[in-house]
Amino acid sequence: MQDAQAPAGPPDTADTDVSQPWDKDNQAWWDWYVSLADNDGEITAFEAAPPLPDVPLPSDEAVIAELAEPYPLSGADIDFFQRNGFIKLKGVFSPGAVLKLRAELVRLLEAEFDADIDGGVQDRFLSLEMVWPDNPLLRAYVLSPRVAKICADLLRVPAVRLYHDNILSKEPGCGRTPWHFDDHHFPLDTHDVVTAWAPAQPIPLAMGPLAFAHPIDIWKLVDAVAFEKSGTNYDRGVAETFARHAVAVDETPFEIGEVSFHHNLNFHTAARNRTDRSRIVLANTYYADGARIVDSPTMVSGDWQKFMPGVGPGDVAASPLNPVCWPSAGPAAEPVGGPHDE
Repeated sequence: MQDAQAPAGPPDTADTDVSQPWDKDNQAWWDWYVSLADNDGEITAFEAAPPLPDVPLPSDEAVIAELAEPYPLSGADIDFFQRNGFIKLKGVFSPGAVLKLRAELVRLLEAEFDADIDGGVQDRFLSLEMVWPDNPLLRAYVLSPRVAKICADLLRVPAVRLYHDNILSKEPGCGRTPWHFDDHHFPLDTHDVVTAWAPAQPIPLAMGPLAFAHPIDIWKLVDAVAFEKSGTNYDRGVAETFARHAVAVDETPFEIGEVSFHHNLNFHTAARNRTDRSRIVLANTYYADGARIVDSPTMVSGDWQKFMPGVGPGDVAASPLNPVCWPSAGPAAEPVGGPHDE
């Protein structure tokens, strides 16, 4: 997919000019971003989330070993991804590995936000990022050779680096995630970028699973829809264009252990969380080794320099916090040195 053409977009206006860098933290970015979603007409009736499976949790060592084993990806899987820009793969994680991940993510979220995750309607989208350098358990999931090899194979590239991890919790009552593609977000000069979106519990429809429009080139249909810094016009414009062109959308539940992978040109969204359980996900983004930072990152790229310290516009995207995850250099639990230690 190296030859994909970058979307040009319409001319800038005062509300569409995103050329200035983001000047707040990552949580503020998410608070802003979800405000751009059009929630008119959304279903609001709540449902009880199904109980989590009752399975024993594996040891840290067992998780590390599991996530180092290759996943049986087929040629048909790769062709599907190349054609549609996404794929959902079952059984990437065992149920025990998923629930162990969830317990750790809940602990981290509750410590950061002083909140009772799953404690009732909170109507917010919470985010934590760059946890892996100082957390050996999370490091095993984020630097997983299994996950990184899937990403490299889907992109058909020989090696991938980590952009960053992202712990995402769509709290009960939180509204839609707006239609978007990640090409807006990542300040990388390549389209060989993929995000592994790993739910930390099953996701029924009422919880708001990620939904993918396809095939991959439907972004061209909405290239003329102006992205705006406030209001819901962009989200609504994309939805109306997709409806007018009868664009196919895959919106299906996630089984426990199922992980989706989406390309940076794939348009996706997610509905409101209408359950009594937080929809917690570990989303890790990987890109082809050798990519550079674009010359002019924008506010939509958020706090990108936190993910690539010491790397500037035009530089090769390869800070100590962007290790090559495939081919694997060793155990995923090994610490990575760098500026995060300061």
